[in-house]
Amino acid sequence: MLFAVIQPNKLQAVREALNHAGVQRLTVIEAQGYGRQKGQSATYRGIEYRVNLLRKVTLEICVNDDFLDRTIETITSIARTGTEGCIGDGKIFVLPTLEAITIDDGQRGPGAV
Repeated sequence: MLFAVIQPNKLQAVREALNHAGVQRLTVIEAQGYGRQKGQSATYRGIEYRVNLLRKVTLEICVNDDFLDRTIETITSIARTGTEGCIGDGKIFVLPTLEAITIDDGQRGPGAV
């Protein structure tokens, strides 16, 4: 199970790249947060204010072991800003999945992913 937190403007490109890599199932969640960026300043009608929580998108992707590295490489290469990347490009978290069950037919295991 992968949780990838990326910039919203990279969502469409990441989705297309994942589809091309054979990863065709994912869940997208709108999120807000901050890390090393610590928010940013903005100006509205001449008044400067601080935005502490930045918009992000979280992708939840469950893949079989043979797709794990391919999925990570695809997300990191597409979600990265520029050649070196920048603070705020995102994070990927990998967790073990103990069981997968398809609700409609009750299939379990790797075939349910």
